[in-house]
Amino acid sequence: MDRKQKVFEFIKETRNTPLRLDELMAVLEVPESDKEEFTEVLRQLLREDKLHLTKKKRYAYNEKGDCHKAKFVGHDKGFGFAELLEEEGQDIFIKSDCVNGAMNGDTVLIKIVRQATEDRRSEGEVVEILERANTRLVGTFQKCKNFGFVIADEKKMNMDIYIPSKGINGAKNGQKVVCRLTQYGGKNKKPEGKIVEVIGFPDEADNDILSVIKQYGLSEEFPKKVMAEAKRVSKISDEDKKGRLDLTGETIITIDGDDAKDLDDAISLKKLENGDYYLGVHIADVSHYVRDKSQLDKEAFERGTSVYLVDRVIPMLPRELSNGICSLNPHEDRLAMSTFMTIDQSGKVKDHQVHPSVIRSCHRMTYRNVTRILEGDSGEDLKQYKDIEPMLFQMKELAMLLREKRRARGSLDFNFPECKVELDENNRPVGIYKYELSISNFIIEEFMLITNETIAEYVFWQNKPFVYRIHEEPESEKMQKFFILVKNLGYRIKMPKEIKPRQLLEILELCKGKKEEKIISTIMLRSLMKAKYSPENKGHYGLAAKYYCHFTSPIRRYPDLIIHRILKLILENKMEGEALARYQALTERAALQSSDREMIADNAERDTQDIKKAEYMQQFIGEEMEGIISSVTGFGIFVELENTIEGLIRYADIEGEFFDFIETNYTAVGKRTGKTFSIGDRVRVRVKAASPALRQIDFELL
Repeated sequence: MDRKQKVFEFIKETRNTPLRLDELMAVLEVPESDKEEFTEVLRQLLREDKLHLTKKKRYAYNEKGDCHKAKFVGHDKGFGFAELLEEEGQDIFIKSDCVNGAMNGDTVLIKIVRQATEDRRSEGEVVEILERANTRLVGTFQKCKNFGFVIADEKKMNMDIYIPSKGINGAKNGQKVVCRLTQYGGKNKKPEGKIVEVIGFPDEADNDILSVIKQYGLSEEFPKKVMAEAKRVSKISDEDKKGRLDLTGETIITIDGDDAKDLDDAISLKKLENGDYYLGVHIADVSHYVRDKSQLDKEAFERGTSVYLVDRVIPMLPRELSNGICSLNPHEDRLAMSTFMTIDQSGKVKDHQVHPSVIRSCHRMTYRNVTRILEGDSGEDLKQYKDIEPMLFQMKELAMLLREKRRARGSLDFNFPECKVELDENNRPVGIYKYELSISNFIIEEFMLITNETIAEYVFWQNKPFVYRIHEEPESEKMQKFFILVKNLGYRIKMPKEIKPRQLLEILELCKGKKEEKIISTIMLRSLMKAKYSPENKGHYGLAAKYYCHFTSPIRRYPDLIIHRILKLILENKMEGEALARYQALTERAALQSSDREMIADNAERDTQDIKKAEYMQQFIGEEMEGIISSVTGFGIFVELENTIEGLIRYADIEGEFFDFIETNYTAVGKRTGKTFSIGDRVRVRVKAASPALRQIDFELL
């Protein structure tokens, strides 16, 4: 321990009796000849915020200097977790009596009150709230005599908001409202607010989805200045085509869902005489219309991404662009950024070129029709596509080659099905289905992946500012727990010092088709980091890729849009000087903003699906069904039905039994009967309750 650390530890231990400089020198027996050096040590500790100087010029331990900056994540039970912002490590558990008024999403200072052990995480206490995340929230108004409360829709907000009589503003009991917070409360005081908008009763048409839109601060309308710019965009002129590669005579197609309107990628393919593939991926040149520093660009930056809710799309760009001039509609000239890749028979990209281009898609294909053709369907309605049939089969050939190469290097593919919610004309759910991916989905997926990798690697070696899509290596602590689980399930696998994606893929292959496949896949996914955007290239662990970015969807993602601008500047040799300095700062801001907006979009999309799933299940209350245990927690068991709908069985509802939750292998064991429940077990349940307002479904175990 050096001298500075010894001085700090002494002042920390004697924190209740701050001392002057001369007193510290006397107690620590510092000779007068070392006074200047000792004073400099104290100055350093002050600069580091480890000490502070009192009004009486005494040196005191700074409680805040020994704290950590974190994001607070609340829980509906009152406790929470602190995600450290400036250092890596496991989240810190915050007990309910240590939250001290923090709300979900707040930036806080915490201090550690109990260090982590082998079987429990560190515990902390919120000592200061640095920045509030919420100025308003959406919830249900509950009226009392001359006051009321708002119960937040966000489950992580565990505190009701007190509404005095003057803040009710005509809201009625049970209505959904938007509440502005006027006071945040404290340890023993509720937050206070004012109702600024009444949405209406939850069962009225569209109010359920509107509540989610308001909750996440999404906007379906664009500002007037943005719309004015969008409406000025007209048809493609001869001037727009100058300097571009003319590909209007090439066989280029789009493949999308039946109801897609924003077609931002098109593909072409030729098989060369030597057996190599010449793949063209043509992406809408949105950056030609959304100019840097324009109102359109500023709005796109704020939105970050299009949001695909269960019944509508909230686009990043006005529909005049996203569904109009930027969409690669068939038989119409469109501006694009075209990437051509020569790929050999091992799946390696031997060469590539990028060109601003003009294309004209000859067919607007759907996943369904392409799959039918590739499966040998010769229906009358498919005869119009005879001219591209050989190319489609070559595309399948190349996609399978790329897929196999990707898997060989360890790229992880999790088989978690998505769901499709079918709504009637009144937005009522009439069907919920598992969305099955087909060969045509894999073709587009593989072609977009290889393009994103190729562009990311090209710009990396140019050493220019960029926005990468990164997926960092998992934390060793989480991986250690995962390998203990795998071992407990009977697999003789040792945890290596450095875990490569290939080793995780081997585990997935070992358990494929077995009862424990569900639990191993689920916990493996939970043990990995979350992908995000970054100005630094840190690779993509899940894809086992050294270089990766998002380049192929500029209509709906801001990182793709800024990458197109960067690429054009590089191709024109203009990424230098002022432009270089500007984009070095801009890529960092764009990466942070886009990561945040992506998370908001994901949460909003999931919430609207949960609402419609609960609404759909109301008709089945009392009916028996079969499902698979999808998760086991300390408070209950989640069961997933065949159509992806998930419900909760609470331990408290299982009569005559108490359960121990065994975290090491995610099982629940009955104390009386010894009955064990694990992820992947098949069970029969009865639908007990379904609440769209709470976005939850309750099951009873049979």
